[in-house]
Amino acid sequence: MPGSPYTDLDRPPLSAARLRRALVAPHGPWARLDLRAETGSTNADVAEAARAGEPEGLVVVAERQTAGRGRRGRAWQSPARAGIATSVLLRPGVADPDRGWSPAPATGYGWLPLLAGVALVEAVARLAELEAGLKWPNDLLLDDAKCAGILAEAVPPTRPGEAPAIVLGIGLNVTLRADELPENPTGLPATSLQLAGAAATDRDPLLRALLRGVADWYDRWRSAGGDAVACGLRDAYLAACATVGRQVRVLLPGGDELTGTATGVDADGHLLVTTGTGEHRLTAGDVLHLR
Repeated sequence: MPGSPYTDLDRPPLSAARLRRALVAPHGPWARLDLRAETGSTNADVAEAARAGEPEGLVVVAERQTAGRGRRGRAWQSPARAGIATSVLLRPGVADPDRGWSPAPATGYGWLPLLAGVALVEAVARLAELEAGLKWPNDLLLDDAKCAGILAEAVPPTRPGEAPAIVLGIGLNVTLRADELPENPTGLPATSLQLAGAAATDRDPLLRALLRGVADWYDRWRSAGGDAVACGLRDAYLAACATVGRQVRVLLPGGDELTGTATGVDADGHLLVTTGTGEHRLTAGDVLHLR
């Protein structure tokens, strides 16, 4: 049947009903899940919902994105049902007395994309049985090839005095074939779980594990008052980080760059890079691993 999601049997569609039963309250950690056959960008969809007053806990999943975005406005696209494209709405600056959560300090919001990276590494290790690493701040690597990207965006509050919402987007290449891989402008080759020899490429359990992992780490982080050290997030990130200990070249947002050794990640999630002029704390930048 033309246009049917079952025409490619290697890429079956996701089931909204099954995902909601597994992931949405009262049986799951999220408040609402919206599965879309196609959208421009899941991050844009969630940001729009945030501006309209949507509470924390919305999940948007798309079978295909036509205008997915990475950092610096780069495109992130893949064929329909060949990957995972999802975004979640978080409001870390809003207290939740029922869960014992006080507002998390804005200085710690840089941990949210790193938190998603840890959840992604754990899901890939458990289900795909692949050893992945994280390139600070937002890429999942398999044998030094990019398999996933993470994009966190702040949505300004609509009323004075309120905290911004955070949209956390994750794009994972699952069954992309070699001729379908996107080009990376930084020169890092792309890959997919299937090309890397994953033990499993069923998107349903991968998505469930990923979203449960994000929710679990977010709960730990919020319960610790946004302290990544106290909740174990910093240690978990450092254990998975492929950047720390490497020689790196960092392209900074203003157009400058620096080259040195990545020596760690501080308590606020900033990358520490030591050069001939001393130690630098980086809040953003494109990191290139040097051999």
